[in-house]
Amino acid sequence: MTVPPKVTDRAFARLAEINAATDAPKALRVAVEGGGCSGFQYEIKLDNPADDDLVLEQDGQKVVVDSVSLPFLADAVIDFSEELIGARFTIDNPNATSSCGCGTSFSM
Repeated sequence: MTVPPKVTDRAFARLAEINAATDAPKALRVAVEGGGCSGFQYEIKLDNPADDDLVLEQDGQKVVVDSVSLPFLADAVIDFSEELIGARFTIDNPNATSSCGCGTSFSM
C-alpha cells in the first residue's frame, strides 16, 4: 500500500491565500511527469479535482494527486517556502535518489 504524501500547514495556508484572491477557488495539483534534466519533473498547478485523484484536504483547501503520480510521491512532504530568491511550493521526496539544482526534476 502506498503511503500518501503529506501537506504542511504552511502549504495549505498559502493555497488559502491564493484561493482567497480568486472568484473560482481551485485545488493544488501535484503531479510527476517524465522529463526534466534528471528524468522526472514535478508539475504543480491550480486545477479541479478529477474522480480518481487522491484528495488531501484541510480547512476547505485541497491538494490533489493523480493515481499515476501517487507511487512517485509516496511519503513525500509538500510544503511552501519563502526565501530571498523567491517563494514556491516545494516537495521533499524520499523516493528521489538525486535531483537537479533547480529542484524541479529528479531521478528514482
